[in-house]
Amino acid sequence: MNKKFAFSLDRFTNLLFTLPAVILYSVFFVYAVIVGINYSFTDWNGIGKTYSYIGFDNYITLFNNPNFWQSLEVTGKYALMLVAGIMIISLVLALSLNSLKSFKTFTKSVYFLPAMISAVTISLIWDQMFYRLVPQIGKALDIAALSQSPLASPQYALIAVVLVNIWQAVALPTLIFIAGLQSVPEELYESGRIDGASTFNRFRFITFPYLIPTITVNMVLAIKAGVTSFDYAYTLTGGGPIKSTNLIGIMIYNDAFQNMKFAMANAESVILFIVIAVLSYVQIRLSRKGGVN
Repeated sequence: MNKKFAFSLDRFTNLLFTLPAVILYSVFFVYAVIVGINYSFTDWNGIGKTYSYIGFDNYITLFNNPNFWQSLEVTGKYALMLVAGIMIISLVLALSLNSLKSFKTFTKSVYFLPAMISAVTISLIWDQMFYRLVPQIGKALDIAALSQSPLASPQYALIAVVLVNIWQAVALPTLIFIAGLQSVPEELYESGRIDGASTFNRFRFITFPYLIPTITVNMVLAIKAGVTSFDYAYTLTGGGPIKSTNLIGIMIYNDAFQNMKFAMANAESVILFIVIAVLSYVQIRLSRKGGVN
């Protein structure tokens, strides 16, 4: 009887510890999502207390809006470049840092430093570098493409914003990859060396399967960061020039706080939510086909 009572008390204690997190998550995420979906079927302007339900009119208007499709296309390009850059660079950094024999903790701290700075601060710093340093380098090297700030060029603005985002975003994925690398049994590497396996084959047949779970985590986080990105593009370009960096996040912000079309902005957010959910589900399903359990 005492054991049962103690077990019940432990479960009740665990519930009390998790209850604040559950309440906060339910109020600020679950409830907010439900309310947002509800508003997407209305004509609410974000200020008035009254509104009318208009069904799927907001979604129909969006699907007939060429600016919406252009914004999705720009966001897709941005997300692809961001995911590729983060995954490749963070994996290379993790392999390099994990092989260090000394100053490992110091080096990890240096690479993690950008993640501790706000995105707006980093964007403002890079904005000055793009407008003052890059043109000087272009003139010194006689490179026409670098003779002006890439942020002023519709051809290079999106690439420049992605590079700034990658510079900060590789920190956390690198640490996650390092944790994954440290989970690989050293005995497998020793066996591979004895059998004459090359460095590439040891990575392909030993390291990579063990990294599948961490690759999945980093991939999902990178996709979400790319699709929902807002602060870098808004701070550096504001969506320009000629809407070349007009991400869906900027379009949502403009519709909500500049055009006062909160219902339309909610409809755009719902579509963005569905896109992220589908991409994450597909990625997780594909990752289950390989790896080490």
